[in-house]
This record gives sequence, structure tokens and C-alpha cells, in this order.
Amino acid sequence: MRKFLVGAFALALLLALGSYGIWTLQRPEGHYLSDLRITVALDHGTPSDRGNLLGIEPLLYPVDYQNLQRLHRKLAAYLEQAKALGMLTPKTVVVLPEHVGTWLWARGEKNELYQVTQRREALQWLEISNPVRYGLAVLMAEGEDRRGDAHLRMKAGQMAADYQALFGGLAKEFAVTLVAGSIVLPAPYAEQGRLYPGTGALFNCSVVFDATGAVLGQPQRQRFPDSDVRRFIQGEQAQPLQTFATPAGTLGVLVGSDSWYPQNQQQLATQSVDLVANPAFLGGRDRWTAPWRGNRHQSASAQLPLKPGEVSEQAAWQTLVGAPSKPVTRMTVFLRGQFWDMGSDGQGFAGVDGQSLGGPPHAGARLLNVWL
Repeated sequence: MRKFLVGAFALALLLALGSYGIWTLQRPEGHYLSDLRITVALDHGTPSDRGNLLGIEPLLYPVDYQNLQRLHRKLAAYLEQAKALGMLTPKTVVVLPEHVGTWLWARGEKNELYQVTQRREALQWLEISNPVRYGLAVLMAEGEDRRGDAHLRMKAGQMAADYQALFGGLAKEFAVTLVAGSIVLPAPYAEQGRLYPGTGALFNCSVVFDATGAVLGQPQRQRFPDSDVRRFIQGEQAQPLQTFATPAGTLGVLVGSDSWYPQNQQQLATQSVDLVANPAFLGGRDRWTAPWRGNRHQSASAQLPLKPGEVSEQAAWQTLVGAPSKPVTRMTVFLRGQFWDMGSDGQGFAGVDGQSLGGPPHAGARLLNVWL
């Protein structure tokens, strides 16, 4: 009798594990509706053969990341509208916001992940739907927040391939230079024009694609990660900032709050850049008008001319990023949308000839264009 019970229990356990394994492989897709509208918030200057710096602030939600076709459809629709307005030329440099690629961790998951309202619930669905990948990622995780590390590390190979295919494909499709916001990957590197994840710590990096869809240079790693992600994302201060040769001039990239620090801006100035792209992300609702939080976990922030709470986020960004003098043109763009219970805020702006230009605020997707 005991042998029978043990055998029955073992069989039931195998059936349960088999059913769970089959369940984890199922990825049905739900109904999808998307708003493809975008508003021109800024169109400065007149068209010229020198090209233009074009910022896109997309309005995105978790369901946009369920597959690459959905995300491509939305981003391509924005670019098509810019093209119809005459804003795309062979010398156009397009700038997308910070972390537009990081959310690719949500690609190809179960419908439940996109339907829940809390981010912690979405992460729980990610874990139980990918038990093996998640378990291995936890073992390889670094930093203080091993769980936060594992959520990104577990799909790094897929994320890098998706990022290359999507953003390299858009650059080639529209024949532009594309600063593809940013993505978080372990020790990312480029080889023969393609992006790959390495091994080691996670870095928030921006990748520039040329008009053939190839990666220019190496991924530009963020130097001073902000307080929200410092527990699992490493900063890169050992290597100098890169510059990228584009048809519109020499380009520098400052990821997120890296644009606040004078030493970064001065380093690009000594490298004689013509353009500075600043992909940014500001999490939370109504943060743009709330008191500036600063970055107390970075020792370099002690040298900033502002102290947390003195001014609003808007005033702090526009003051610290600054409005460069000729011949440098700068573009800061923010990611917009709602990621479960995590909102996003920020209104992008450009720096031209000593002026800060942003256009009227708008809750939806925005285009910001500056002719050089």
C-alpha cells in the first residue's frame, strides 16, 4: 500500500510539474489598441542642408511591449508623421528617451503580466512564468538588489537582440542616425556593428545606430546612475565619454542625469561636439512640478549648484542641463506613459544658442525638432 501511495504521489507530482512546464511555454496575445497620434511641441529654425536634431517622446504602455511588431508600429508611426512634416532627411539625428529599450524585458510574456495594475505583480508573473531563467539569473546577479538585477539579466540575450532588430531596423528603414534611448544590459558591447550582452554588472547604456542599422562605436554607459536604480545598475566613470561621427556633425550622448554634471559637459566640449543627445526618464506622476530630488547617493552631486528641494524638477533639469552656446545644439527627451502603477513625467526641451526651448506642455506623445 505504501509503495502504491508513493508511486501515485510521484506520478501526480510529475504530472503537476509537466503541466506547469507546458503552462510556462504558452504565450497567447490579447486584444491591442494603440494611440498613434503625436503632437509637434517644438519646431525651431528653418530647414537647411545641415540637417536637424529630432526628439521623440513616445507614449508607451506595457502592452506595447508584448511583441516587437506592436512597438515597431507605434514608433514607426511617429517617424512617418515626422517624415510627412519634412523633418526626416539623410542628416537627421533622432533621439529617443532613456529606458525605451529597458522595458523589452516585458516582451513575449503572458497576458496576465500586461493586465495587472501593480508593477510588483507584473514582476511576480515574470518570475513564475520563467522559473529556470529567473533562478539562474538570481545566482548570477550582482549588486545590493539581486532580484532587481535578475529581472533584467534573465532576458539579456533576448533584449539585446530585440533592441538591435527594432532600433537598428528603424534607423535603416527611415535612413536616419538614431540615438536609441537606453537599455540596461550586463556589460554591453558592440562587435561588427551589432549589440551584445556580456557578463558582469548591469549598465544603463545608450546605443547609436547609423542609417544602415549598424551600431556606431560602443554603447555609451551611464556614468552616474540615479538613486532609483543604483542598487542594481553600475556606473561607468573609468572610460571617457565617446563621440560619434554623424552626417549632421559630431555627436555626444549623456544618459539620463549624466547631463547634470559639469565634468561631463566639459569633457564633451573639449572633444568639440556639435550635438548632444540626452535621453531621460522621470518616474512618477506629477514629478515635473514637484521639488527636485537630486541624487544624494552620488558624491559628484555635492558639487552641483542646486540642493534637493530648492527648485522643481523642471527648473533643476533646465538649469543643470543648461542652454549651450554656439555651435552646440542639445536635445533632452523624456519617456511618457504608464507602466502599471509607475507613471512617468517630464517635458523635453532643446538648448540652442544659449536658449532653452521646450514648447507648450502636452500629456501625449511629442515631437521636438531643431534645424541646425
